[in-house]
Amino acid sequence: MKPRTILVVDDETQIRVLLRATLVRAGYGVVEAATARAALASLDIDKPEAVLLDLGLPDRDGLELLPLIRAKTQAPVLVISARGETEQKVAALDLGANDYVTKPFDTEELLARVRSALRQGEAREGIALPIVAGDVSIDLHAREIRRGGAEVHLTPREYGVVAELAKHPGRIVTHAALLTNVWGPGYRDNIEYLRVVMRNLRLKLEADASRPVLLVNELGVGYRLRVPEMASR
Repeated sequence: MKPRTILVVDDETQIRVLLRATLVRAGYGVVEAATARAALASLDIDKPEAVLLDLGLPDRDGLELLPLIRAKTQAPVLVISARGETEQKVAALDLGANDYVTKPFDTEELLARVRSALRQGEAREGIALPIVAGDVSIDLHAREIRRGGAEVHLTPREYGVVAELAKHPGRIVTHAALLTNVWGPGYRDNIEYLRVVMRNLRLKLEADASRPVLLVNELGVGYRLRVPEMASR
């Protein structure tokens, strides 16, 4: 079986070498680009199934490159950057990035993020399949949430938030995106509404609401649904 191809876009040779070694060890094929121009060409030629993107490129800022990547492919994009500011993370996610990893990074965590992003890509066409995380299952097709086999009753807002996160398993969904899609455009800044719903969801879905492992907060940015495996029943 041909290995999945990952495009690594970074102008630092050492980072590209590290990422290549990490990805090859995990069984992926790797193509590299040191500039935005080379990255766009690789998207057309190599058809990568995921992109690891540095923001500090010599010929174009990575935030400017993200919409151009999205115009060419729906492959998941993981930003890997030394920029750790919340504003940068939110901007990248709003422009189409699937995840954001801050340098320096742990290679095993990065591989986990890559696997999660690839699973999301696989699920894009078959999103009706139930998502399973521990003893919680989320079936968007049936509009049914179960924990330990028992149906969990959610309010319309609670279900809306879970559904938005389940459409992007493993991916950070920003506060503004959740509020806009569940409450409406006029509520995109009402973060307290979202916090109340998340507290209630954790009480209903987490084994320990004070230590959530399923509905994870990305401080100042948004939330992600942490899904170790996706499977159909």
